[in-house]
Amino acid sequence: MTEKIYTIPVNEAFEASSADPSAGCPFCALYNRLEETELDRILGASMMEPDIRIETNEKGFCNTHFQMMFVRKNRLGLGLILESHLAEVRKGLHTPLLSLKAPGSEAEKAMEKLEKSCYVCEKIEFSFEKMIKTAVILWATEKDFREKTSAQPFFCLPHYRRFLSAARAGMNKKQFAQFYEAVSSQEEAYLASLSEDVSWFCKKFDYRYKEEPWNNSRDAIERTIRFLSSDLHKDPPKKNGT
Repeated sequence: MTEKIYTIPVNEAFEASSADPSAGCPFCALYNRLEETELDRILGASMMEPDIRIETNEKGFCNTHFQMMFVRKNRLGLGLILESHLAEVRKGLHTPLLSLKAPGSEAEKAMEKLEKSCYVCEKIEFSFEKMIKTAVILWATEKDFREKTSAQPFFCLPHYRRFLSAARAGMNKKQFAQFYEAVSSQEEAYLASLSEDVSWFCKKFDYRYKEEPWNNSRDAIERTIRFLSSDLHKDPPKKNGT
């Protein structure tokens, strides 16, 4: 039942990327969609829900999501979140939290945990993991989805790894072998093409190739970065607010 909740967005992302290769990795699109939704929610109605505020006070946010909330221009909403989060942190002034005299103390462990904690990251990961598993189930059970998968321009390397890991855990050996052959050959073809584009991009800086066409290499650097490290944390659309 849980997987069915994520079937529609997964299908939509795979359809969009197969129809327009510039859309890139469908899992990156899914992640960005989850991130956008969660940030809108936390700066909207959810901001004042007591149970959510308790979580945000305790977990805080990573720098990336602090910055993404800041550029949304809802300074009052962010200020209210920070006000109560700082109050939670200040409790450490009256507890061992900020007392770091002894290395490896409980206080030090607590601060390290806070530094690595992010409410938004956790919310995204909870749903994103299920979306990857849903994609595996759809590939195993639906011919149409296998065709959509074969039509993808590529999967970024981090999400390719997670897709394979989820498939290995969710399929029998025979089915996984078929999945691996289909997806890995597709990934290897893109990697070969990308490598050629990067090599040609570099050659274009050699005077001997000055008059040669750029072919498909002008944006090879940008595409390589997106392939190697994912295409996440898109700038949000402009919103009204103060």
